[in-house]
Amino acid sequence: MSKRPTITLRPREGRKARNGAPWIFSNEIVMDEPAKALASGTLVHVKGDDGQDFGTGYFNSKSLIAVRLLARENGAHVDAAFFATRLTRALALREALYAKPFYRLVHAEGDSLPGLTIDRFGGTLVLQVSTAGMEALLKPLVMALEQVLAPDTIILRNDTPARALEGLELYVRAEKGEMGRIAVEENGARYFADLGQGQKTGWYYDQRDNRAFIAALAKGKSVLDAYSYSGGFGILAAKAGASETLCLDSSAPALALAEDSAAANQVSIRAIKCDVFEEIERLAAQKEVFDIVVADPPPFVKSKKDLEPGAKAYRKLARLAASVTAPGGTLLLASCSHNIAVERFAAECAAGILRTGRKATLIRSAGAGPDHPVHPMLPESAYLKALVYALD
Repeated sequence: MSKRPTITLRPREGRKARNGAPWIFSNEIVMDEPAKALASGTLVHVKGDDGQDFGTGYFNSKSLIAVRLLARENGAHVDAAFFATRLTRALALREALYAKPFYRLVHAEGDSLPGLTIDRFGGTLVLQVSTAGMEALLKPLVMALEQVLAPDTIILRNDTPARALEGLELYVRAEKGEMGRIAVEENGARYFADLGQGQKTGWYYDQRDNRAFIAALAKGKSVLDAYSYSGGFGILAAKAGASETLCLDSSAPALALAEDSAAANQVSIRAIKCDVFEEIERLAAQKEVFDIVVADPPPFVKSKKDLEPGAKAYRKLARLAASVTAPGGTLLLASCSHNIAVERFAAECAAGILRTGRKATLIRSAGAGPDHPVHPMLPESAYLKALVYALD
């Protein structure tokens, strides 16, 4: 047994953890001076006040989620072999799901590796580490990645704002190989992503299945891809035979990637750098409509305090997007905000659409693809919400 410190739960606390949840909150534990003195990210044993073992996790007294459990047994060896076992399991799931190595390889708690996401682009891996505990374990993690996958390139995109909550610095660097633009294969299309400069890990695999759904409806249709980033929805729709595709985004580099991707797929798109709200309002004023409208914005509810203004923004976006959807058209509205529940998001979307006087039928309610698994005791971590409506 190692000499790790022990974190003890307060009496009658840890109900969710007793049922298998991997999080233990700061108000559930005995936050005494020895606990407060532990360095952020320290590996700990966790016990209930009744002596029940909860397992091995890492601890941060400064975080609301004070303990994130890595294993259900105390004394677990968290080394390269530990990570290799978890990575092998995650890899087997993805290889069963996808024919080509382009997917999210690790999705935090969904793959029993809290604080870690890894996107795979062929021989390139892009890691995002969001917690002090996982940051402290980078060395054995990288050793395990070499053992399991032997990638050509490993990029650390550790610039997510969540790191600030853990007291971590922000940085981006190549742990192995070099950063730069690479090709991404998804749904039979070829895209480009900038892994060092783009948003998140450079690509959004979570919308893969929703892109395919929209593309299946796109032949002969006009398509508006609002908040297109590098053209995920729009290019696939164009490849599926859309008669016209308009991509709107505020990022010129992202739209440049979209235009290059369109050329690689031998399709044509129009890309406009703009404030998306303002551009949709302009299109609506000119009575322009599209058979298919996709609105997949950045998160409007970044924290709980943003809920009401963010919900109002989603309602406004739904109203504007519906106003440029043609009669008999299709509208996809999406949210990647953790802090708005799907029920509230759906209510705001419905309210926004109905304010245009349109009738709508919900034909699809979906989330991220299966390479973004969700821990069964953390349903709130299923962040992506995508609603597709048929409008009259």
